[in-house]
This record gives sequence, C-alpha cells and structure tokens, in this order.
Amino acid sequence: MPGASAAPDRTTQPRPVYVIGAGPGGLAAAAALRARGVRTVVVERSESVGASWRRHYDRLHLHTTRRLSALPGLAMPRRFGRWVARDDVVRYLEKYAEFHELELVTGVEVTRIERADDGNGWTLHATGGRALAASAVVVATGFNHTPALPDWPGRDAFGGRLLHAADYRNPGPYAGQDVLVVGTGNTGAEIAVDLTEGHTPRTAPTARTASSSDGATDGGAAGVTGGAARVRLAVRTVPHLVRRSTAGWPAQRTGILVRRLPVRLVDRLGALVARVSVPDLSAYGLPRPTTGLYSRVEEGAIPVQDVGLIDAVRTGRVEPVAAVVSFDGDAVVLADGSRVTPDVVIAATGYRRALEGLVGHLGVLDGRGRPRAHGARTSPRAPGLYFTGFANPISGTFREMALDAVKIAKAVSRTLPPPA
Repeated sequence: MPGASAAPDRTTQPRPVYVIGAGPGGLAAAAALRARGVRTVVVERSESVGASWRRHYDRLHLHTTRRLSALPGLAMPRRFGRWVARDDVVRYLEKYAEFHELELVTGVEVTRIERADDGNGWTLHATGGRALAASAVVVATGFNHTPALPDWPGRDAFGGRLLHAADYRNPGPYAGQDVLVVGTGNTGAEIAVDLTEGHTPRTAPTARTASSSDGATDGGAAGVTGGAARVRLAVRTVPHLVRRSTAGWPAQRTGILVRRLPVRLVDRLGALVARVSVPDLSAYGLPRPTTGLYSRVEEGAIPVQDVGLIDAVRTGRVEPVAAVVSFDGDAVVLADGSRVTPDVVIAATGYRRALEGLVGHLGVLDGRGRPRAHGARTSPRAPGLYFTGFANPISGTFREMALDAVKIAKAVSRTLPPPA
C-alpha cells in the first residue's frame, strides 16, 4: 500500500485515530492509516464487519467490476467472478480486516462526537458510558444507514403487509402474492425482478400506452410456478436505464471516464447511448426520462443498471404503475387516480444518513443531512473530522472509498505530531 514502507511508527500514540463503522469505507480508511504507521481503532455498533452487506437481499451483486472494487492493499479473489455476490463481499471484508490486522471493537456504538476539552482532538461518546479520546476521527457509518419509509397518509391502517426494502431477502415468502414495489432505484428494480423468479404470465404480454390503467388495477393475475403472482413497480421519477456491460465494456468504466466532463455534454452523450442500447419502454408504462442522466447524478440519483428489468417489463412480469400517493384501507391510491390492492408493499424508498445526532451540532452537515466536506477535505469548523462513503458516484462506490482512504490517510498523517 502507498506510504507503507517509509511510514513513521505512531502505533503507541496516546490518542489513536478512531474510525466509526466497519463497512468497506471504514475498513479501507483504517488499513490505509495503519499502512502509514498510525494507530487506528475501528468502532462498529454491530458484532461483525460488513453489517449492512449482511442485511442486503440474497441476489445482490456489486454493480461494479471485481477489479475496480478492491480496497487498498488486498485484491478480490478471481474466483468471485466479475460481478461479486453479496456473500463474497462479506467474505472479502472479513478477510480484509484479518489481513491488515485491524484493531476492531465491535458491539459499541458511538452516539456523539465533540471537540476535546483541551481543544486537541475529539471526544467520542459511546454506549456503556464510554468516552474515547481521538486525535482524529473518520466517520464511515454508511450511505445506507437508516431505512426511510415515507409517511404516506393512511399507511398505518393498510390491510396488507408494508415493509421497507431493507427487510426483503428473497422471493420465497411472497410466492403467489400480489406485490407492489415502490421506488425505481437499483434496489427497487432488482427486487421487482427478483420477485418474478418462477413467474409465468398466463397470456403473452401486450404493449400498453402510458396513460392506460391496465396493470394499475386488479384482475388478470398471472399463473405462478414460484415467485410472486403479480409484481407492480410504482414509478415516481422515471429512471435512466443503462446496460451493466456492453460488449464486455462495463458501465462503471464509462462512469469513470465521463465523471469530470461538463454535465450538459454527458447528458447528451447519455441520451445518444440510451437510444442505441436501451429499448423504448413507453408503451409499457416506462417512458424515457426527460432530464439528463448526469444532471440526475448531480442531484444524487444514479442510473439504474439493468439486471433484468428491461426484459421483465417487456414480457409483462413487472408492470410499471404510477407513484404511490396514499393508502385507503386495503387499497393503495396512485398518482393517476387508480387504486390497487396488493397483498404486500415493499418500499425501496432509500435510506437516511442519520448523522444529525452524531455530528449535527458541529455545523458540518448540509440541509439534507449530508457532510459538507467529504474524503480528505474537512470542514473549517471541524478540522480532523473526516467522512467517507456518503456519496454514490457513477464511477463506483467501492472504488471511490478506496481512493478516499488513501487520501484521508495522507491528510491525517500530515497533521499528527512526529513520533517520539
């Protein structure tokens, strides 16, 4: 790892650097710091590393390639394949912590970070009444920290089952049921496809106009040999669909190449590529977006990589419908005025960073609760306080966390006093 050979030994420093969170971002930062001779302690509220990855749905794979997703100092094994499965990601994170001999404390949650009384470093308040003295802090609690469930009117009286996508694992419990998935990000799209495994339409699908109510009301249930009987996908904002790989070229590499280009230029290029590589699904209720791909990215919405959604929509296994407005007893009211009565509603409606209690009092968050400074940059109000893993770039989250880790380690090592 860069900087390891000439790193001064600060492993006995009285105030270590604390990393909060043992996910990929936190482990990468800790390994990069350790490679520079900086004593680093990783504090994790769960009992193991990679807690959020362990909770994800079973079929999840990285949407970025194995080679471009490795963290600093340890390659991902070739046996994991090009698109690494969830369980292999967890195995990799476990091996990563072991390989780098990281100092890891589990079962302890840091609840608040404050400036140290002497003005040097930080005090971390943690469960059990602990007060931890840190020379610097890296917050890596994760992009997917706390499930966000919209406060839809009438949701508490819904007669069916309502759950967040964080609680979805596989299609088994939903066999033969009518399921409405809410949200067309990567998670919602992939869960919708997953639910159709074993679902065989009773009749051949036909295209419909976007204004048609067909598919947005009950009736015409499909035959089932497994999976859900019917799957609808509620669409509030039409997503940009991209192929995960085209002729062996992964979408991630394109994201890396265009990331620094002007937004309008990338928008135009994205529209051209979409017309060539992605079929027009307007007749099936999923029209092309009216806003640019990279303009959306700048707003925090990354494209949806196709892992079967296009085919599922075209074959009628997944039916796009209007956005959810409210609940009315057993019915779900949609934005176009139609009503559906699913057995289950799965809300793939995102997560909150939930940083307010931890650092909200320090003035380092923006109006949406996101860190104002990220990676090796720190807020002038909180020097020595770093954040990683709170962005969702088209160039790949693992890749960017790996780059951030090395930059953070360099920045931290420059601010620490020389070893005695």
